[in-house]
Amino acid sequence: MSSVKRRNPKKRRRQAPGAPPGTLTADPEARQPRIDVITYGPKDVEEEQVQDIGSIRRFLQQRPVVWVNVDGFGDVDTVAELGRAFGLHRLALEDVVHSCQRAKVEEYEDNLFIVARMMEPGLPVRTEQLSIFLGDGFVLTFQEHAGDCLGAVRERIRDGRGRIRQMGADYLAYCLLDAVVDFYFPSMDAFSDEVERLEAQVLSEPTPETVASIHAAKRDLLTIRRAVAPLRETVNSLIRDGHDVISETTRVYLRDCSDHLFQIVEMVETYRELLGGLLDVYLSSVSNRMNDVMKVLTVIATMFIPLTFLAGIYGMNFNSDVSPWNMPELRWYWGYPAFLLVMIAIAGIEVFFFWRKGWIGKGQSTSTKDSDSK
Repeated sequence: MSSVKRRNPKKRRRQAPGAPPGTLTADPEARQPRIDVITYGPKDVEEEQVQDIGSIRRFLQQRPVVWVNVDGFGDVDTVAELGRAFGLHRLALEDVVHSCQRAKVEEYEDNLFIVARMMEPGLPVRTEQLSIFLGDGFVLTFQEHAGDCLGAVRERIRDGRGRIRQMGADYLAYCLLDAVVDFYFPSMDAFSDEVERLEAQVLSEPTPETVASIHAAKRDLLTIRRAVAPLRETVNSLIRDGHDVISETTRVYLRDCSDHLFQIVEMVETYRELLGGLLDVYLSSVSNRMNDVMKVLTVIATMFIPLTFLAGIYGMNFNSDVSPWNMPELRWYWGYPAFLLVMIAIAGIEVFFFWRKGWIGKGQSTSTKDSDSK
C-alpha cells in the first residue's frame, strides 16, 4: 500500500448539523479524484485513466464487466456526476465522501452499496474506507487515497489467472472484499510478533515503556475489531439475503470470506486476552519487586534498631567520676573495641536469624522444612 500519510479519523470533516439528506460536502484535505477504468471479458482486458466521465458509458457496452476505481473525492461535482452516470443514490454518495462509516451493506433499486475498511501494513494500525457499488455489469469503488491492497486483483485480471475473467461483476466485488480481508492477516502476524516481544520484555525487565506499548497494542486491536466485526456481519448479509446482483456461485465464495473474518475476530480476541494477561503480569512483577525492596529496607532498618539503641546510650557521655553508676565502662581500657565487637555480634546474630527464616538469601526456616517433610 502507499506510504501516504493518513489523517486521524477523529479529525475528519463530518456533515454539518441540520444539512439536507444527500448533501455532498468535500473535505478540504481530500485529494482530487483520479479515475481508472478496467473493462474485461473472457478474451481481453483494457485499462484506461479517464478524465471525462461521459466516456465511461461507452465502456459499459464494450465488455461484460467494468471496474471503475476513484482515488480521492475532493471534488464533489465529480462524485455527483459519477452517481448520475451509474444511477447511484444520493444518500450512498453522502456516505462515500464522509469516510467515517463502519462496514455495512445497503440495497438500492438496481445496485448494492458496500462499505469495508482496508488495512495499512505494519503498526500502528490505520484503516481506510473502501466504498463499493455493485450493479449489473459494473463495480464502482471509491478510496480516500492512492495505493491499496487490491493490486493482486488487478494482476489476476490482466493475466487472466483464476476464474475472474469468466465471472461477472459480483465475483469481482467478492475478489475485492477477499483482498481486503486477506490483508488483515499480515497485520495480525505483526501483532503476534509484537505480543511475543512484549511478553519477553515483561518477564525479563519490565519498564514503564512496556506498559505504554501494551496499551498501544490494545488500542490497535480495538481498531481492528471495530473494522472487522461489522465487516463480518456485512459479508454474512451478502450470503444470507437474496440480492439480485449476487449469484449463488458467488455466495459460495463469500462463505470462505466469512470464515476468514471469523478467524481474524478470534485472533483479535485472543491477542486482547494475552495483552490483558501481560498487563497483570507486569503489575505483579512491579509489586513483587517493590516487596523485595521493602523487605531489604526492613531488614536493614531492623538490624540497626539495637545498634542505634546501644550507640544512643553510650553517646550520652555520663561522667563516671561523679558516680560509679554513670557508665563505668567508659573507663575500661578495652571498652571501645569491646563495644564494637558487641555491635558486630548483634548484627551477625540478626543476619543469621533472618537467613534461617528465609527472609534473606536462600535460607529456609525450620518450620518450613518440617512442613515440607510432612
